[in-house]
Amino acid sequence: MTGWTLPQPMQRALKLAEASAAAGEVPVGAVITRGGEVIAEAHNTPRETCDPTAHAEILAIRRAAETLGQERLTTCELWVTLEPCAMCAGAIVHARLAKVYYAASDPKGGGVEHGARVFEQEQCLHRPEVYAGIGEAKAAELLRAFFRERR
Repeated sequence: MTGWTLPQPMQRALKLAEASAAAGEVPVGAVITRGGEVIAEAHNTPRETCDPTAHAEILAIRRAAETLGQERLTTCELWVTLEPCAMCAGAIVHARLAKVYYAASDPKGGGVEHGARVFEQEQCLHRPEVYAGIGEAKAAELLRAFFRERR
C-alpha cells in the first residue's frame, strides 16, 4: 500500500519493543488507547522485575485500569507488537478491552490465533475485535534479531 503509514499507537508500541530489547527483554511493546488518546503503555520486564507475569500487555492493562480508576476497559483498544499469549489473552478478556491490534503472529506461544485460541473458547466471557498483521514485518524483524543475538 503506497503512502500507508502505521497507526501512531503501533509505531509507539514498536518503539517500546525496541526499548525492551535494549534492556535484554523479549522485544514486545503495548499501548492502550481510548478515543485515540494513549492512556497507558509498557514493554516486557519479566527479567528485570523477576516477575513472569510482567508482559507488556499485562503491565499496560494494569496502568490503564489505574489511570481510569476501573477494572473494565470497555472503551479501550490494545496495540501490541506480538500476538498475546494465553495469559495475556485472559487478561484482555477480564479487562473487557474492545479491540486488540497486534503486529506479529506467535505460532509457538500465541493464544489468539494459535495455541489456546482463548477468544474462541465457549467459556470466554468477552470477545474483543482482533486485527492482526499491523506492523508485522518490523515486529518480526525485532524478534528475529533479538533471538539471533542470543544464539
